[in-house]
Amino acid sequence: MKITIIYDNTAYKKGLQADWGFSCLVEVKDTPEILFDTGTDGPILLSNMKKLNIDPDSINEIFISHAHFDHIGGLSTFLNVNSDVKVYAPVSFRGVRRAKEVISVSESLQIHENVFSTGELERIEQSMAVKTDKGIVLIVGCSHPNMKHIISAASQFGNVYAIVGGLHGFNEYELFEDFELICPTHCTQHKAEIKSLYAKATIEGGAGRIIEL
Repeated sequence: MKITIIYDNTAYKKGLQADWGFSCLVEVKDTPEILFDTGTDGPILLSNMKKLNIDPDSINEIFISHAHFDHIGGLSTFLNVNSDVKVYAPVSFRGVRRAKEVISVSESLQIHENVFSTGELERIEQSMAVKTDKGIVLIVGCSHPNMKHIISAASQFGNVYAIVGGLHGFNEYELFEDFELICPTHCTQHKAEIKSLYAKATIEGGAGRIIEL
């Protein structure tokens, strides 16, 4: 699988614009391309996509982690360009317009053969779990629910070995001790501590970072 970070608080690749928010493109073999969250600002989202040679029309599905503006702010702008998409939104997020289809997610859900939603946890946020040969890659928006809850929900699909996304104020660092890859992005408050504890596993995020797993 391949994850391309499109929108983040920092820019990993020169020429891309950094801004508060998060979005990434998730590519899994034999599966439609999935846009995970849409950042804060639609024009920045589309500009970074263009610079990364990502065609909005190639995206078939959008996965929204939660309804905070730094994750849905670019959605309406994207749908102005490509409305022929299926949107997987947590049940607490209402009002998506112009998309071809909107699926409200409450419980855990299999989206494709190897792509799953944890379901909306603690009435605020869903995360994506992608099954690979090595185990589950967990993609998170902000990790507002308790991390033990998120990992437990994702573990029903397999052993979690990697995590990418915003970790907010997460500080139960022992939960990551068996992870082979940690990419803390966006709202993560304790990046330095995570990198200090797990130097070999931790990689830098930022708009333009490509992660192949």
